[in-house]
Amino acid sequence: MTKYAPSWLRLREDADAAARATELLEPVRTFLRAQDEVVIRDLGCGTGSLGRWLARRLPGRQRWILHDRDPDLLTHALARTSRPEHALDGSEIEVVTEQRDITELRAADLAGTSLVAASALLDLLTAEEMSRLAEACVEAGCAVLFTLSVSGRVVLSPKEKFDIEVSDAFNAHQRRVTDGRWLLGPDAVDVAFGVFERLGATVRRAASPWRLGADQAALTAEWLTGWVGAACEQRPELVPDADAYLQWRLAQCAAGELNAMIQHEDLLVVPS
Repeated sequence: MTKYAPSWLRLREDADAAARATELLEPVRTFLRAQDEVVIRDLGCGTGSLGRWLARRLPGRQRWILHDRDPDLLTHALARTSRPEHALDGSEIEVVTEQRDITELRAADLAGTSLVAASALLDLLTAEEMSRLAEACVEAGCAVLFTLSVSGRVVLSPKEKFDIEVSDAFNAHQRRVTDGRWLLGPDAVDVAFGVFERLGATVRRAASPWRLGADQAALTAEWLTGWVGAACEQRPELVPDADAYLQWRLAQCAAGELNAMIQHEDLLVVPS
């Protein structure tokens, strides 16, 4: 799985919070109210930003189990200043960590879990891994909230015809084969939606776009550099034009003249 720097995760946290599909929260609350004990597993937790956003929007005493393969990120997530402070109704929140490969989770591992949650994770899975995870969640009877999965749609303003070249190459990079794993990339939400529906669960999806403007220039510049870089890694023949394109876009960003909408989707699954 891809390793992310804590600095990048901190930089994007506010944009993530603004983008999350809040219309999916009430069905989650309704499901959790019927649980004797609320246990939430955050898969690929990073620095714990999803928990900081979600815990205070859900009622009841919560036990969060943070999963990640990166021990450094788990240390960040468990730090006192990183933990969610309290639930919606002021109830206490307990936070523990588990260093493990989340693609190995099975139904027995999820026993007693109320909600499986993740942020910006699905596009890093393969179809087989997604199917196994979905089967484990449905068999365990827990709800699922997967947020901020890339959809492959980017709109920059002002537009430029080279945007399409970069976007297509980036999406191909997201679908690449790495270490023998064929990543789902921007197809992830479609695949996950279909798998959960076939398993008989109730599934909803909602748009959760980043909308970046002059007030988020640092994030826009970092995202833009990575976006173009991944496109060039996928299609090296783009490099000569991409270098000039990136410098032009970064200059626009620094001048507060660039707006970007990077589309994501959130997925909610509730057991039948």
